[in-house]
Amino acid sequence: MKKNLGILCMLSVTACAAAASRLTVADPFTDHMVLQQGRAIPVWGNAADGSRVVVELNGKKAAATAKDGRWMVRLPSMKQGGPWDMMVRSADSTIVLKDVLLGEVWLASGQSNMEWTLVNAMNAEAEIASAEYPNIRFFTAEKAFSVSSLSSVQGRWEVCSPKTAGRFSAVAYFFARKLHVDNGLNVGIIHTSWGGTPAEAWTDLRTLESEPELKPLLDSFEAFRRDAGRSLADAAKKMDEWNAYWDERFLDDTGVKAGWAAPDANLSDWTAVEVPESGSILGNMDGTVWYRRDVEVSEAWAGRDLTVKLGAIDDYDITYFNGREIGRTGRETPNWYMTPRVYTVPGGLVKAGRNTIAVRITDSWLGGGFGNDPGLLKLLPADGDRTSDLPLAGTWMRRTEFRLDPEKDPVRPQVGGESQVSTLLYNAMIHPFIPYGMRGAIWYQGESNDTRYVEYRTLFPAMIRGWRKAWGQGDFPFYYVQLANYKQRLGVPSESDWAGLREAQTLTLKLKNTGMAAAIDIGNASDIHPRNKQDVGKRLALWAEAKVYGKKTEFSGPMFKRARFSRGRAIVQFSHAEGGLEVRGDRPEGFAIAGADGKFVWADAVVEGERMIVSSPSVPDPKAVRYGWADNPAVNVYNKAGLPAVPFRTDFR
Repeated sequence: MKKNLGILCMLSVTACAAAASRLTVADPFTDHMVLQQGRAIPVWGNAADGSRVVVELNGKKAAATAKDGRWMVRLPSMKQGGPWDMMVRSADSTIVLKDVLLGEVWLASGQSNMEWTLVNAMNAEAEIASAEYPNIRFFTAEKAFSVSSLSSVQGRWEVCSPKTAGRFSAVAYFFARKLHVDNGLNVGIIHTSWGGTPAEAWTDLRTLESEPELKPLLDSFEAFRRDAGRSLADAAKKMDEWNAYWDERFLDDTGVKAGWAAPDANLSDWTAVEVPESGSILGNMDGTVWYRRDVEVSEAWAGRDLTVKLGAIDDYDITYFNGREIGRTGRETPNWYMTPRVYTVPGGLVKAGRNTIAVRITDSWLGGGFGNDPGLLKLLPADGDRTSDLPLAGTWMRRTEFRLDPEKDPVRPQVGGESQVSTLLYNAMIHPFIPYGMRGAIWYQGESNDTRYVEYRTLFPAMIRGWRKAWGQGDFPFYYVQLANYKQRLGVPSESDWAGLREAQTLTLKLKNTGMAAAIDIGNASDIHPRNKQDVGKRLALWAEAKVYGKKTEFSGPMFKRARFSRGRAIVQFSHAEGGLEVRGDRPEGFAIAGADGKFVWADAVVEGERMIVSSPSVPDPKAVRYGWADNPAVNVYNKAGLPAVPFRTDFR
């Protein structure tokens, strides 16, 4: 994702002491939170040394005495239920946390395919409109990095609704929705991800130090740590100055005073553009740009409250209707650059005939503007009448109010490499949640480690073990997504880093209580972010339903079990193929075969129940067989549950 700026986490000793002198709860504990049912519930925070802190929820109590400014209690195990209020009391303070549920808590992490929001997923408009699930809650952690382990994290619990769901992780949302709808579970998702990040950034220091093969990954951390005091302080100052500058630009009313929001504005200096735009409005320049268009409103709508939907806008906007401001979104909104804009137009502004919508967009970091599915842009009655929506995608007029001049204006801070450094994201985005009670974790990452897939065989399971050790909840379930198909499809069998990374992910299944959702059939050759997150979330949820919640359901696609070579054929046996393999197409695709020379050719394949018979007339004495071994393979083998066969090779090395 674009806004990988990070949060420079530095807290003075004085500030820490002040925080510890008053009663507080840790950042993950907010209104609307979900707590893990069926096990003791840790709750912690700060208070003056010696203070007795009592926590009460649903008639259950636990108490502790603060030591070194910190306290922790463990409420007794409770069953799913709520909503309740949680009371946290000391001798002179009381904190009330409202609308608390007991249910199932899952941590969702990884890189951009986990971060990818619902507003950008397939069928986003319909999915968001139907996202009325008050017993699903999300805590989305803001991006941060740190050399040392942090105890604080920015974010808050939000109740799932059409107003909030668009900015949730799409994969995590579809995972949570299936668990909730199919099993009646209250579901809480702690979402902490960052696009373009490698697995080592999410791995704790001790784990990297304990694995000889991973010690080279410590070099980036040590180099960053050497300069951290100076560079982070300088970067924090520059970022504060940059944000203050753009806060001022955001509130600049030059265009408003010039009448650019007014229905009768002179548009002779404006340019016609198509919205959404395929590219950035400003390239790598930062600035403020206006968009406006007229809409024809029927007599039936005159005087009625309307809703303007504009999709996500990058970065900040102030939106006007017939010259009057109807809404704005700025830096105060978490993940503002990917938050869908939904504003209400008061009926007093709505007239029959021509009406004008104007949107003032301020972008402070690289390119910006409108960038969503055209179906998300529309005007409709606020009462939900959907029979006559007015689409807003199409031709708008555009004019630049301000364009940053690097010669005289502030220079954009040089940040961005921190998210690649080993351990920094674990310290700032995982550690603050420990030991918040949870059922398990879901993960979508690997693209950033593709060229180091051999190393990933060690790194990925080590990361999982490190998380489990830190949480102290045993071998909690850890379910992850295997990389989807991507890049150009080749005409001949070849080697592939992405196939190697998928293999490393498959090998991680040897680790206890792990599960893998294959996505080899739902990728996009030209887009590393496939929009079909529905099937991804569903396939992750199948693992949870089968392994955690006792549901009798198939949870994996066909997996390679063994191969036998006989009479010029490879007889490949699969597990998770009960009832026989299925082929979606005229014949099985994606199989390749090789002899002792290791030269692979495309092979013919025939289904025999749970086996595949693979052969080629050009390889009379086969020694190895592969399936789906490519960046973007043509594959079409499934089981009766409709789950795709997992790519494999028998010539492992």
